Amino acid sequence: MRLHDFRPLLRVAMVLAAGLASAPPTLAAQASYEQLQTFSSLLNQIRASYVDSVTYAELVHAAIDGVLGSLDPHSRFLRREDGEREQAYEAGVLAGTGIVFDEVDGSLTVLAVMPGTPAARAGVSAGDRLLAINDTASDGLSAWEVGSRLLGPKGTKVRLLFERGNRLEPDSVRVNLKYDLLQPKSVTAARLIDPTTGYVRLSGFHYKAGDEVEKSVKDLRGKGARRLVLDLRGNPGGLVYAAVEISSLFLPKKSPVFHTVGRRKSATGEFETERDGPFRDLPLMLLIDEGSASASEAVAGSLQDHDRALILGRRSFGKALMQQGFPIPPQGDFVYLTVGRIATPSGRIIQRAYRGLKATQYYSFAGRSGTEQDTSAVFHTDKQRPVRGGGGIAPDVPIARSAVLPGWWSVVADSGWIEAVADSAGALLPKDRAAGARWTDSPVGWQTGLVDPLLSRVHDRLKISAEPDSAIRGRIGRILAYRAAEVRWGQDAAEALVVRYDPDLRVAMGYWDKLDQLLSGQ
Repeated sequence: MRLHDFRPLLRVAMVLAAGLASAPPTLAAQASYEQLQTFSSLLNQIRASYVDSVTYAELVHAAIDGVLGSLDPHSRFLRREDGEREQAYEAGVLAGTGIVFDEVDGSLTVLAVMPGTPAARAGVSAGDRLLAINDTASDGLSAWEVGSRLLGPKGTKVRLLFERGNRLEPDSVRVNLKYDLLQPKSVTAARLIDPTTGYVRLSGFHYKAGDEVEKSVKDLRGKGARRLVLDLRGNPGGLVYAAVEISSLFLPKKSPVFHTVGRRKSATGEFETERDGPFRDLPLMLLIDEGSASASEAVAGSLQDHDRALILGRRSFGKALMQQGFPIPPQGDFVYLTVGRIATPSGRIIQRAYRGLKATQYYSFAGRSGTEQDTSAVFHTDKQRPVRGGGGIAPDVPIARSAVLPGWWSVVADSGWIEAVADSAGALLPKDRAAGARWTDSPVGWQTGLVDPLLSRVHDRLKISAEPDSAIRGRIGRILAYRAAEVRWGQDAAEALVVRYDPDLRVAMGYWDKLDQLLSGQ
């Protein structure tokens, strides 16, 4: 139920203001009363004179959005029905696409794509910019509104139009997706990379994230893992306490994890470990990228400050705020206000600056260095390595971004050609495990047996000259080979292939011999 009439709310506000004015007046009280009168007069003029008929509910909601937008980029108003849709999604009642949006450079941009979801299968990538939903322009919608609209019954179809690449000469990307029920699972992959190296992909910080990570690492240690890569790439964050639990697994008792800084005492606090972490001595690397946000950044910053993990990849998103929900009676709506900022143990503020910046300016720093004042201060880790605050977490070892798929790929993903090419190739492969191992060892064979036939279809049916470079061919080969392996030998074989040929992971594996040296600051 929406707020249909603003007058009762306005009367309450006026009574409060009049009550203040009845006491010995102060300049502040008078100013507040006058501002309320101005706002009331404006609403009445709009209702009486505007060319189109508008309701008080529309005006009040627009005003609320404007007020919150003037505070910071992340405070938001959640209408009751939208909140109920989010709860239904978390409970597994409503289905979705697997896309996490944020606003970057004034555009609704894909922050992350959940692995194994409809969007991931269709080739939607972080950085894609949304233009339309079902042929209706998405201009003016917030990331939260888009997220709510892309929820519905399982099997519901939706058409999305994106642009990709350089803004001056972007590619158009159209995808048709079917909503699917998505389990809020935090650990989406856990396996051995080699006989002594474990790998855990953490895709979210849900309610049981800490338990999932602990169980996964214990299982890997039981299989021989003596070191670990924790993958936070594309992880948009989640619950604060889950970030504390996961950090605690790798730190000694009473180690500061992070602290919050706010105006109110309730928003200022210290978070520290309550026990000795079961993996506090396990050699550790973390992978991050521009899609790692919020709780991901808090974990990465904490473990970096304690020199507990080597951070590799690309600068993180730069969003680390603590928000609190406040009910807005009587309709059951909520406002989520930013009440504090998260700081790492050394005192670094991860959040990018936003005061005094227009939204487009603020989002232009996403995944990049912050403003000069953000990054000028130097902090130090436990072992006195210099680190800087603001603008996200900068990796200890930068890794260049992987090749971006071309615009025509979305047509390929929607056409069924991936399945046709990969499934037919997979059907001809032997079913024994030795054949699976040979397939994983054959990236050159993927090019001739998978990529070339696919490109032939693109040339013949789309009538375009698709000549991808070696990096893009390699990525396409991995996608097709994954599909063939999954069809022929199952999910585990497919995941083994992805992990083995992941470009960032291959770089990371070359740093184990330098781990202690790099973490000591030498």
